[in-house]
Amino acid sequence: MRISVVGATGRIGAKLTRILLSAGHQVRALSRGGPALDALVALGAEPFLGSFDTGAGDLDQFFQGADAAFLMVKTDWNNLEGHYPAVAQRFVDALEKSTVKLAVSLTAMGSDVKGTTGHFESFHRLDEKLNELGRIDLVHLRAAWFMENVAAWTGPVAKYGRIAWFCKPDLKMPWVATDDIAWLAAKELTNPTGRHRVYREVGSEDVSMNELVAIIGKEIGGPVEYRYIETTRKDVEAEFLARFGTPEKWQDDTQSADALNNGIVRFHGEHEDRPKLPTTMEAFIGDVWKPRYLEAATAEDERETFSMWTAKD
Repeated sequence: MRISVVGATGRIGAKLTRILLSAGHQVRALSRGGPALDALVALGAEPFLGSFDTGAGDLDQFFQGADAAFLMVKTDWNNLEGHYPAVAQRFVDALEKSTVKLAVSLTAMGSDVKGTTGHFESFHRLDEKLNELGRIDLVHLRAAWFMENVAAWTGPVAKYGRIAWFCKPDLKMPWVATDDIAWLAAKELTNPTGRHRVYREVGSEDVSMNELVAIIGKEIGGPVEYRYIETTRKDVEAEFLARFGTPEKWQDDTQSADALNNGIVRFHGEHEDRPKLPTTMEAFIGDVWKPRYLEAATAEDERETFSMWTAKD
């Protein structure tokens, strides 16, 4: 098959491209260039310089000659509301003129919900726009929280033995490793079902924050505490705005957490109905998170992030 991959040098795109190439498929890799793209070209990928996120490059040609395509959007924290619709429109404009018969889009849990849900609202807009593609079959991969995002808490755990976040301590949330997303995307791209619209809930297991700190504590051999931060705390908001981020980012983070805490955003299918994925949270913490934690534990000058500040004694 001939497959066009958007974001081919990112975490998911690079893994996906390698999987497809190793299976003998032809891959056109979209990137802004650099060593990461050169490495994929060395494996046999066809390079294509450009970006749907910025509109750079001759994007109308990117999907030409392809049988299938992988789509994803890189978040623009400076334009949270406008970015996803703009990129989705570029996808539609280019795909409508293309040979593509099947597109697999990386979206997120909560994309089925219309309303004020923080970051999840952007994915709802992405899905709606892509569904305008009448002749192209679409698979929407509704991904859970990335396990890789737990890396933000290596420093806080190393320094304070604590993680602080906006989600309720016992709230069960789905998580997924990005390598597993790439594996599933490759499977969907190369084994089409023939269905016009498919929605997949992509998460390996549901883990609460209390369970997460217990897993981490067991791995590092010491207790780890979880501190739940109410999204209504004005002192925390003031510190965030003064030192760490914008009003738009604060609104996005807190609305996202509220949507989760209130059960508005969640996986709806039974766990057994999800595609079975190989990476457990326990394995991820041991294999990927712990080495980064050990590096953070020996770091002499750890920059104070919002995650570090909220975890302070």
